[in-house]
Amino acid sequence: MTLQQLVYAVKIADTKSMNKAAAELYVSQPALSSTIRDLEEELNIELFIRTNRGIVITAEGDEFLSYARQMVELNQMIEDRYINNEKKKNKFSVSMQHYSFAVEAFIELAKEIRLDDFELAVHETRTNEVIEFVRDYRSELGILYLNEFNRKALQKIFSENGLEFTELFDCDVFVYLSNEHPLAGKEKIAFEELKDYPCLSFEQGERNSFYYAEEVFSTLEYKQIIKADDRATMLNLMVGMNGYTLCSGIICEELNGSAYRAIPLDTEEKMTIGYIKRKGMRLSILGRRYIEILTQYGTQENVKKTAE
Repeated sequence: MTLQQLVYAVKIADTKSMNKAAAELYVSQPALSSTIRDLEEELNIELFIRTNRGIVITAEGDEFLSYARQMVELNQMIEDRYINNEKKKNKFSVSMQHYSFAVEAFIELAKEIRLDDFELAVHETRTNEVIEFVRDYRSELGILYLNEFNRKALQKIFSENGLEFTELFDCDVFVYLSNEHPLAGKEKIAFEELKDYPCLSFEQGERNSFYYAEEVFSTLEYKQIIKADDRATMLNLMVGMNGYTLCSGIICEELNGSAYRAIPLDTEEKMTIGYIKRKGMRLSILGRRYIEILTQYGTQENVKKTAE
C-alpha cells in the first residue's frame, strides 16, 4: 500500500467519479482504475461500487477512507511545513451535544489566545456526530453525558471506535423551561406535574436510538413530545408552547438569555458530564486548557447559581 494509492482513493471518494478524479489527478482513467483494483486486492475489501450514476462508497470503504484521509492530510501538513516552508496555524476543534456551558467554555478559551495563531472549530451537534467527529480526527474532544441507562451501550460504541471517555463531574437532573411557564415558580418539579406539557427533545436523525438521546428518561412514554434540531428552536418552543426539556441545570444566561430557568426534577437520577478523545492520544495544550475551563462548571457553586 502506497501513499499515492491513498491519495487516489480519497480523491475518488471526494468526487464520486472515476473520470473526475482522474482529471483532477492528471492520470488516465484506466491507470486510476488499475491502481484502485490493486489496492482493493491488497486490502481484500471492496472500496467502491461502480454504477452508471457514479461511485458508491461501501461500508468497509467508508471505514478505510477515514484512516486514509488522516494519512493524506498528515502528509500534506509535513510537506507544507518542511518542504513548502509554510507556517500552518495550530488547530483545535471540539464537538458537543447541545450544551450552552460547553460553548461558553469554548468562547472563554478563544478569548485567552491569539486567534491569528490558531484555527478553531466548535460543533454543537447530534450524539453520533460527536462520536464520529472525534473518531475521524475532525475534533480533538467530544463533550457528552453518560448515565445508568446509556453508559454500557455508549462505552461499547466508544471502544469500537477507538475512543475513551473521561468523567469530569456529576450533576442532578433539572427541568429547563420558560420563566412564564406555569411551573416556573416551583422549587422542585415531579414527573406527574409535567404530563400536560410538551417534552422537547433534540432530533438525532438516522441514529435515533434511545442510547443517543441527549435527554435522560428517553424511554418513558410522553403524552406530548416535540423534536427540534437546534438550541434556538428549543428555546422558542419553551416560550411559545410551554414546552420543557431535561438537562444538567448548568445554564449560561449570556448565551440563552435570562428568560429561562432550570428547576430540580424530583428524581435520584444523575448525569455524568465528560469528554471522549482518541484512545492513547495526548491532549494538546488548548485541549487541556479547555477541559480546565469546562471542569469549573461542575462546581456546586456554579450549579446552584445557574439553577436559581
